[in-house]
Amino acid sequence: MKTTIKAGMLAMLLGAGAVQAADIKVGVVDTERVLRESAPAVRAEKKIEKEFSGRDQEIKKLVKQVKELQALLEKDGSTLSDADHRNKERELIGLNVNLQRMQREFREDLNLRKNEELAIVLEQTNKAIQAIAESEKYDLILQEVVYRNPRIEITDKVIKYLASEKTDSGKDGK
Repeated sequence: MKTTIKAGMLAMLLGAGAVQAADIKVGVVDTERVLRESAPAVRAEKKIEKEFSGRDQEIKKLVKQVKELQALLEKDGSTLSDADHRNKERELIGLNVNLQRMQREFREDLNLRKNEELAIVLEQTNKAIQAIAESEKYDLILQEVVYRNPRIEITDKVIKYLASEKTDSGKDGK
């Protein structure tokens, strides 16, 4: 008798939990997709490309110099005097050292700037998610989910919100 009562109470509790769970509105956002496709992410990428294009061109020029000097040494190395050959080799070593330093600094600075811009885009994304959650009465919005049912996917809403947010704030002169 006690077992039957316990089983009945358990069934009622589980049934009540299922009814409550049905009232919960859940959404899922693919953050990586937002960081690739949203207007702020695309603008940030273009901004960084513009910022670093000059340095990239400098590195490309230096790479060209190194290749030309290497080709000269390979082609005319045997006809150069020993002193000229050593000077060209030293010059090549110096250029290579400078090139490696410039490339390393470029990568470090580029990664730093990307992380700075990424933080800004993530902050905007989180604000967009919160605004959508509040306006559409979501109880829970998840990010970084292994599996999601397309029915609860709201990434497109976030991307559209971010696009309209920039358009609206762009009119204000921000």
